[in-house]
Amino acid sequence: MSFKTTLEYAEKQLPICEKNDVISDELFKNYGVYRGLRDLDGKGVLTGLTNISKIVSFDETDGKRIPCDGQLWYRGYNVKNLVQEYVADGFGFEKTAYLLMFGEKPDEEQTDEFLQILAKNRTLPRNFVRDVIMKAPGKDVMNSMTRSILTLASYDPTISDNSLANNISQCIKLTAVFPMLAVYGYHAYNHYENLGSMYIHRPSPKKSTAENILLMLRPDKKYTPIEARVLDVALMLHMEHGGGNNSTFTTRVVTSTGSDTYSAIAAGMSSLKGPKHGGANIKVMQMMDNIRENISDWKDDEEIERYLSDMLDGKVFDNKGLIYGMGHAVYSVSDPRERTFKEYVLRLAEAKGRDEDLDLYQRIERIAPKVIAEKRHIYKGVSPNVDFYSGFVYEMLDIPMELYTPLFAIARIAGWGAHRIEELIGHGKIIRPAYLSVMKENE
Repeated sequence: MSFKTTLEYAEKQLPICEKNDVISDELFKNYGVYRGLRDLDGKGVLTGLTNISKIVSFDETDGKRIPCDGQLWYRGYNVKNLVQEYVADGFGFEKTAYLLMFGEKPDEEQTDEFLQILAKNRTLPRNFVRDVIMKAPGKDVMNSMTRSILTLASYDPTISDNSLANNISQCIKLTAVFPMLAVYGYHAYNHYENLGSMYIHRPSPKKSTAENILLMLRPDKKYTPIEARVLDVALMLHMEHGGGNNSTFTTRVVTSTGSDTYSAIAAGMSSLKGPKHGGANIKVMQMMDNIRENISDWKDDEEIERYLSDMLDGKVFDNKGLIYGMGHAVYSVSDPRERTFKEYVLRLAEAKGRDEDLDLYQRIERIAPKVIAEKRHIYKGVSPNVDFYSGFVYEMLDIPMELYTPLFAIARIAGWGAHRIEELIGHGKIIRPAYLSVMKENE
């Protein structure tokens, strides 16, 4: 017997896998094991301790957990206040990266020194763009970036040095080059696959991370102050979100094995690219395009409500029964990142003349929680998350959709680096969770 393709063979084996690999909900319940490390209320199972960030979504009153407006703290500072402080003073991504990695706000001298270090490291090895990034480009820029990260390890003469100082140095270097890996990876794909023009602009040592992203992405290198400011805020809000999110936890797991920085960060990248984690804003954009196409009057709340109801019933859009950008695994009353970001979304939409689109977003933001609560009988609260508006912002910034998740990675590398450093300093034991075998023994 022969098979035409390996895929055909795999498809033939599907029933066998499905028969032998399914574990019933009843067994999980009997053994007190939570799927996805989340209890029945959706709360993550405690697996570690961290000083880096804190998420608040409930108040504890008389032993009861009462949903409250969400809060996100970086190193003891409320993110909302950090954004207000740093945006008023210029750009905040770099200062926040320092805060996350080292645990303290940088003073003026420390800020200048850190900016100089980042600027000095915004460079790639000779011919790296040609020999690595331009080789085998693809639409999935996250894969391109991950390949580049692992290849950079081959160029690092200190790769075998596992000292703490060298690990910190490597985290800083990756923070500096991530924008280049992402934007150059996109340009290579756009040139070879879409037959577009190739632009490889070098970053400016005098500009911020947000400014350099726009400078490297655009053919004319030009951008407005409001564009750079809003992108900077987006990066700040995506930098860190507790040790329990999947990509950060993955980074810590690999770090705990003693593996090198490049491998740990590449593992985090592989986690983030999953559509259940880092690709949510793309689904929001696709959903919004579908809504625009199928709703005749964008100002008719009743028509919008009917369509959203059909979406939850799995009758329209992708038939998955979801309204993307609504709800969060942790937050219920509000996502503090969305609350903080919205102010800047409004400013950018006004500057770009996108008032009608913004109005549609705000109507959905108001109507969707009501529809979800009624259809799903959810009474703890449903609110928009940060992904609801981030894709809209990236679209207004003329950032291609292929870069949406890579932008998330450009921001999150600072958080991953901070958690890697904390894991190296404060833990020391390999992370090895237990799985209970429920297999039947064959004689």
